[in-house]
Amino acid sequence: MMKAKEIKNLSVEELTKKLDELKKDLFMLRMQHATNQLDNPMQIAAVKKDIARIKTIIREKETNV
Repeated sequence: MMKAKEIKNLSVEELTKKLDELKKDLFMLRMQHATNQLDNPMQIAAVKKDIARIKTIIREKETNV
């Protein structure tokens, strides 16, 4: 789980790369959940929150420019 302060220090390019990685992670977690191989279903919620944080920071940086 990423902190908002850590995310704000990254550039927009780094944030989009991180966003892509998190989306891939979320897909893999959903696949594991569907096949009953996921040990901790709360990981899905944590990844979703990280994705939302990154999208929010990207939007803030785009509107401030």
